[in-house]
Amino acid sequence: MEATYPSAPPVALCLGGMDPSAGAGLLRDALALAELGCQPMAVSLAETLQNGLACTRIEPPSLDPVQGLETLAPHLAGRWGVKIGLCALEADTFRRLCATLHHLAPPLRIWDPILAPSAGVGLHDGGDLRRMAADLLPMGGWVVSPNRGEAAAFAGLPPEAIRGAASETLAAPWLEAGAAAVWLKGGHAPGDLVQDLWITRDGIEALDAAPRLPGQRRGTGCLLSATWLGLRLRGLEDRAAARAAALRLRERWDRAFSPGGVGRPMFAPLPLIPDSATREAR
Repeated sequence: MEATYPSAPPVALCLGGMDPSAGAGLLRDALALAELGCQPMAVSLAETLQNGLACTRIEPPSLDPVQGLETLAPHLAGRWGVKIGLCALEADTFRRLCATLHHLAPPLRIWDPILAPSAGVGLHDGGDLRRMAADLLPMGGWVVSPNRGEAAAFAGLPPEAIRGAASETLAAPWLEAGAAAVWLKGGHAPGDLVQDLWITRDGIEALDAAPRLPGQRRGTGCLLSATWLGLRLRGLEDRAAARAAALRLRERWDRAFSPGGVGRPMFAPLPLIPDSATREAR
């Protein structure tokens, strides 16, 4: 007899890049969402040659992502949501993808607009992001989660604006393009405190400020936006999910490691059982 469960976990659909090392991208998303009790599903929008040292190549996926999305459509019912990350699709393919998403109408939607992996080759400029936004954001309901560099590029500002531009200036173009909210991440702002901002047409809400942590970690943007989606699917409202996602990232900062002792540290998966229980079992 087939097993039955009291309730099915919510489905979190991840559309993004495949980082084979799992420091970022679809594998990182899936780990974060599974830890929160969600069922991750994924369609690749970019294939990469990447490890903890750098990303050396980014190409479109070999299979049509729109067909991949259509294949998953029967599972996308009830409480589910979507996250979009790194995308190497040609413009017409991305437009088809957006049309399919519009038809599926995901209840929860977040776009983490990535210009390039944190080290190695780049992919997009601000013009590319603006063209993507023109196809994606008019369907409504999207939370966009750029860092200040991505927001400055989207606004057509020079690199030095990453540190000096007003938050309203960085957020306004996203809202004008159709975003419901801009979660402007504060890691690239100057100062010893990091503070994210939640910006809508109704105003700006400062989220919790916290001391800047030492060192760098791979995949912080992926982890934050995937965690936000998972927490929203588990019932938190949007701003509470952003606060909790940032806290969850900070709490696991010291658990980061470099597989094989090589490259920039990535976030370690949270254990399924306490370490003490593992030692006792041995």
